[in-house]
Amino acid sequence: MAHRNPSIGFVVTTLVLLATVCDAQLSSKFYDNTCPNALSTIRTVIRTAVSKERRMAASLIRLHFHDCFVQGCDASILLDDSSSIESEKTALQNINSVRGFNVIDQAKTEVEKVCPGTVSCADILAVAARDASFAVGGPSWTVKLGRRDSTTASKSEATSDLPLFTDDLDTLISRFEKKGLTAIDMVTLSGAHTIGQAQCFTFRGRIYNNASDIDAGFASTRRRGCPSLNNNENDKKLAALDLVTPNSFDNNYFKNLIQKKGLLQSDQVLFSGGSTDSIVSEYSKNPTTFKSDFAAAMIKMGDIQPLTGSAGIIRNICSSIN
Repeated sequence: MAHRNPSIGFVVTTLVLLATVCDAQLSSKFYDNTCPNALSTIRTVIRTAVSKERRMAASLIRLHFHDCFVQGCDASILLDDSSSIESEKTALQNINSVRGFNVIDQAKTEVEKVCPGTVSCADILAVAARDASFAVGGPSWTVKLGRRDSTTASKSEATSDLPLFTDDLDTLISRFEKKGLTAIDMVTLSGAHTIGQAQCFTFRGRIYNNASDIDAGFASTRRRGCPSLNNNENDKKLAALDLVTPNSFDNNYFKNLIQKKGLLQSDQVLFSGGSTDSIVSEYSKNPTTFKSDFAAAMIKMGDIQPLTGSAGIIRNICSSIN
């Protein structure tokens, strides 16, 4: 008769308990008692901002994404330069590109009025992304809460870890896997580009190089709004990533990729004869699957290395350590 090692049972039980504790650190009910009006207060600010400018929805989703990919979902992206902090805002992938800080600041101001010193900037970012998606016809999801704010930022990690518009497929997959996200998650989250815009300098090379992976008519159309001359004014000219329905959260982004009409090189590589082609094809045919998977991927992304419990702080002002 085999003898059971009692220490194995102890180890397994301990691991299960630890996993349960870690999972319980974030909860959708985190503010139910301490700030019951937090979510409705944030939602009002986000709806107002998106109604004034539809583009803001994509900006807020991207802001949450760029936060979570650097030090985890800790609102480090919101910190300005100071004597002790080198801001992530000046990293190549963020400078003159990431936006929506004023909307998050407004949401924080309104929440502070009803519950001072209670709701973190990191949680406001997560809630804002969900509310922004829903405001433009995208999915909603239950946001887990209880993140705390970092006291540090990392421009170096932002520069090394955030995706670039020149990334190839393997590089993109590797960047997401480093954060615990799969290739499917990567394609799914890229679908937020259906409501996004890009600056001319990020796609100029693609529309002028006459490559085989871009539709000629599409390239010609895009050249009208992005002159070949490289200067500051031209570089900043904006173009919708999805020409068909730029203000609606739908699956046209994936249909565009199949037609070789991805604006950014890092978009088109998702459908270029590689391992993610089948995912793009599925989403192009099934918008319901895309939206469901997008919600799940956003929840998963929101779980990246949060500061909880006694770690971190609750900032009174999101752009600085009080």
